[in-house]
Amino acid sequence: MLPATVLVDARNVLRSTWPNLTEEAVVDGSRAWAREHGARAVVVFDGTAPGGIVGVRDVEGCVVVGTGRDESADDWLKHATGRMRRRHQRFWLVTSDRELRTVAGEGAERLFGGGKFARELQERV
Repeated sequence: MLPATVLVDARNVLRSTWPNLTEEAVVDGSRAWAREHGARAVVVFDGTAPGGIVGVRDVEGCVVVGTGRDESADDWLKHATGRMRRRHQRFWLVTSDRELRTVAGEGAERLFGGGKFARELQERV
């Protein structure tokens, strides 16, 4: 069986704790967390991702997405989960956004709240 893809609503996670996590901590922590759980991480940022990334790029085994100006992270995640459902691909979703959980969470094997996930990441960075 192929590993699950963990789709991370990055800004939601980094703003879920005080003090806020850094963008780099969300990427690095998500990468480590996914490896520990036998999954693949895709970390999605509104606008520009760390390192000036706009678009999709593999960064040391973690897919990092910067949506640019034309699309929000929520919209990107909704489209990605729709494609994954149609292809019967396994995915987990990390966000506390209620609308996103309702729309994109359909078909997810697991749903994680941003705050809980952020606290788990803090243990890794």
